[in-house]
Amino acid sequence: MQTYKLLAELLDYPNQALAGELENAVTEHGSALAWLAAVDHDKVFSTTDHQVIATFIDTLIVQDATEREAAYVATFDMVPDHSLHLTHHLFGDDKNRGPALIDLSEYYKSFGFTHEETEIPDFLPLMLEFVSQLDAAGAKVFLADVAKIFTVLAQNLEKAGSPYAPLIRILENHGTLTRLAA
Repeated sequence: MQTYKLLAELLDYPNQALAGELENAVTEHGSALAWLAAVDHDKVFSTTDHQVIATFIDTLIVQDATEREAAYVATFDMVPDHSLHLTHHLFGDDKNRGPALIDLSEYYKSFGFTHEETEIPDFLPLMLEFVSQLDAAGAKVFLADVAKIFTVLAQNLEKAGSPYAPLIRILENHGTLTRLAA
């Protein structure tokens, strides 16, 4: 489920190494869309999802590093309503956030997934790293648990005109359990 891993990288801080890797992959495959088709060999994502992600990648790789990094910081680090730390949307700075984070770490460990202790387990890119190791049904169930947060986050990003909003909408759609039942 490499597309979830790719989304994790796209939603993380856009360092120069990532931009270089994306540019090389797009060049090698002829387009971002062609590369996504190769990455999503399990066909977990729709053609529309591929188009949205490809458009995001195309935009990302033409920006210079400073522009890319400044946009990310302005979007996610300066506006609490855009936080990629998902429990923030549920608890804010409430004391109940701590136990929720511990529970999430323990949940990861129950699947054999470990992460740096310095990383907060509710950081969306880290969560997507975890999801990338699950099968399609497991990913859908996990994402369904946070689908309401994705809805709020996507709405907040859309209000700000953020190019990240469509990526969050893809995750929201993949957390819909009705697709699993179909």
